[in-house]
Amino acid sequence: MKIKQFRYAADNFSYLVYDRRSALVVDGGAVAAIQSFLAANRLELKYLTNTHMHPDHTLGNRELLQGTRAEWLDPRDLPERSTIEIEGQPIQVLHTPGHTSDSITLAAANALITGDTLFNGTIGNCFSQDLQSFYASIKKLMEWPVETRIYAGHDYVLDSMAFARKLEPHNTAIDAFLQAYDPAHVTSRLADEMLVNPYLRFNTASIKALLVQKGFPVKTEYQRWQGIMALE
Repeated sequence: MKIKQFRYAADNFSYLVYDRRSALVVDGGAVAAIQSFLAANRLELKYLTNTHMHPDHTLGNRELLQGTRAEWLDPRDLPERSTIEIEGQPIQVLHTPGHTSDSITLAAANALITGDTLFNGTIGNCFSQDLQSFYASIKKLMEWPVETRIYAGHDYVLDSMAFARKLEPHNTAIDAFLQAYDPAHVTSRLADEMLVNPYLRFNTASIKALLVQKGFPVKTEYQRWQGIMALE
């Protein structure tokens, strides 16, 4: 099973998860490029789903479904830990509310398609206002193997690393992260995120010290998470 990334608009990403004959589209805004790839590789579009229902992620749904037998899978109806199969290979559904209440992440092969929950170098805004659920979602993703690839819904790498450097100016891992950044194929390992992404580093000594300096409580992990979310 393979994953193909397509950029559209300024910084959005669509994904095609596919094998020899069949494919699943996730957040299909890059309509023309996806259709071209499907035709060139003689792939049948079996399913289309979304990481959440914000319009910048759903705008390609109708056009991609027209003239095909593909099935749209409403992310709001997909049960936790359910699977979508492509040629017998499972793609697991993880509920990751926080950015929105309906946000999901898809686990395919050694990768997580995280939508606007976890970006490369940062996380999404908590539009749901449910900070506790967002914390639980990030903790859930952090439990995956460190070699897991992160494929996000947007490319915010440069701004994210500027913010990370503001918080941890002596973190040399930020330089390595930026050197590995390729706008033509934006991805990172979970291990990389643990080294640079402030929102995954709430247990590190440097972030704890920063929070103490800013006057935030740091006794519990959730307090540290709340402190990180309040930093600007």
